[in-house]
Amino acid sequence: MAVEKFTVMTSVAAPLLRQNIDTDVIIRVERLVALPPDQLGPYAFESLRFRADGTEDPDFVLNKPDYREAGIILAGDNFGCGSSREHAVWALWGRGVRAVIAPSFGDIFFSNCFQNGMLPIALPIETIREIADEVEASPGNARVTIDLPKSEIISPTGRRIPFSMDPTRQTQLLAGLDEIGITLLREPEIAAFQARDRNNRPWIYQP
Repeated sequence: MAVEKFTVMTSVAAPLLRQNIDTDVIIRVERLVALPPDQLGPYAFESLRFRADGTEDPDFVLNKPDYREAGIILAGDNFGCGSSREHAVWALWGRGVRAVIAPSFGDIFFSNCFQNGMLPIALPIETIREIADEVEASPGNARVTIDLPKSEIISPTGRRIPFSMDPTRQTQLLAGLDEIGITLLREPEIAAFQARDRNNRPWIYQP
């Protein structure tokens, strides 16, 4: 299956340096029942964005004018922990988020990102705080660039910060493929194996 390719992006980055933001915080469970994936975006971070009376909390970073259109989130440890719902990635995508930079991620959330064209980058919290400091020094004007082919982040002040990633995952995002698509890239190898195996063990292939 094809997904949107990720190559290079430049965007506002929203500092959300809380630890253990789980998938229920990203998208509440009751929203999963009635809404299709492409309608989850308005409800991302609902419990943080809104007060009990339904009004926006002006102190929440994504409600602030400078960060409303953020396509990158700077997060704390263990982002996307909790349940395995793929809806968490869909909700972030629907809100315009294409990359999350955090020290660590929930394992299933991390995998779901690659299945949907979203880039999760693991960096030390000290480095993320430095990027956040640069962003907050020029709110509204600061931009962060992520260059996936070069595996580097360019901070608002022009610092180049390298990051590492599994080469297969990197190829997956650059090519815009899910895991099935990545497997099909090796279709000639699979066909050659099947041909050899059919010759070596013909009884396996009896109708």
